[in-house]
Amino acid sequence: MKAERSRHVVLVTPPDVGRVGMVWDLFTPGQRPGVSPPGPSVVILTADHEQAAEWAAAAPAEYRAHAVTGLARSAALIKEGRAGLVAGAAADLSALVARSALKLASVDTILIAWPETFSDSLDAVLAEAPEARRIVLSWNPPALGDFLERHARRAEVVGNLPLDPDGKPLSPVCSARYVVVPGTRRRAAVREVLDAARAARPYIWSGGPVAAPAEGADVVVCDVLPTREELTVLATIGKPVFVITSSQLPYLKAVAALTPLGLTPAADRAQDRNAALRERISERLERGEVNAELALLEPLFEKWDPAEVAAALLALSRQPLDGSNDDDVTAPADQWVKVFVNVGKKDRAGPKDLVGALIKEVGLEKGQIGRIDMRESFVLVEVAPAAAETVVRRMTGVTIKGKRVAAKVDQGN
Repeated sequence: MKAERSRHVVLVTPPDVGRVGMVWDLFTPGQRPGVSPPGPSVVILTADHEQAAEWAAAAPAEYRAHAVTGLARSAALIKEGRAGLVAGAAADLSALVARSALKLASVDTILIAWPETFSDSLDAVLAEAPEARRIVLSWNPPALGDFLERHARRAEVVGNLPLDPDGKPLSPVCSARYVVVPGTRRRAAVREVLDAARAARPYIWSGGPVAAPAEGADVVVCDVLPTREELTVLATIGKPVFVITSSQLPYLKAVAALTPLGLTPAADRAQDRNAALRERISERLERGEVNAELALLEPLFEKWDPAEVAAALLALSRQPLDGSNDDDVTAPADQWVKVFVNVGKKDRAGPKDLVGALIKEVGLEKGQIGRIDMRESFVLVEVAPAAAETVVRRMTGVTIKGKRVAAKVDQGN
């Protein structure tokens, strides 16, 4: 798709960065001659910084594209002449102009990416670049009449307007379901959609020609926005499900009658073999009983990232113990005694309830309590050997979740 360089252009297209490869033909990559200090020759105005990042990722390498996600870093890169194309939200670009980091008056071309939902915030930014050529991407140009008159007067419109022969807005093409996720989670969310729909024969459309599978499809999942014409064909294969970002929802509402799709509950998701360990760690963090441990580890945080410290502790806990290393953080298994307590999951009891009883009713210290293995009708609690008899005696008769419990040393020890 080509257009004259001297004219403003409006391209009618769905709000999806992945669909607009033709726009790069409308730019001249590299710096504008004679600009000093060197600055970007192209600026892309977006709805938010997430969409700005998508543009920067999609740009050809020769554009030296940069997404404004942090003002200080962006200001430095622009001043050093390391950004030939800058993409950002209007408020962020205005802040860079105020810092004298971005000179919009020297910009050659400004692309405005689907301003239907944020056109009111663009007047101040565009006023800084009155001579720059405008390329406006829009899915509904008639709704931008006043905006286009102010900032892209007499623009050439390329594409089909969403109007019927009488000039009235077109009706939705079909009914569809949708899920709103961050752009970075789109691929993962497609898998979650397939699980939620219990799809056996899915058809996943990521752009390109629409071709119905020979064996049919029980669900149609789209992670790219279609045109009205493409949606009409997709709807003949099955009821579409769209994985979209929040800024794409207004367009989708215009082309389809929508119903949100609830994703698979966490309880129904497949668990990896380390899920139980993560759950135990989460329970401990929720109890908030780690202040002493944080104080112990704080000096390490000055040299290492906390995530690396946590990983090292986990690695130490998994090392085989030979009794010769006094520095190990986990005691050998034979230093614990298992105590059987006749309260379990069916009684709605959890590890937190057992720990609370052992500390408050029995009088144990946290260091005297080991692993807690919750079962359906009972629990096995590891305690320090010297405390085992006390635990059995004092736990018997204690009430947990309304049940009077009995305790004894587990015979498996």
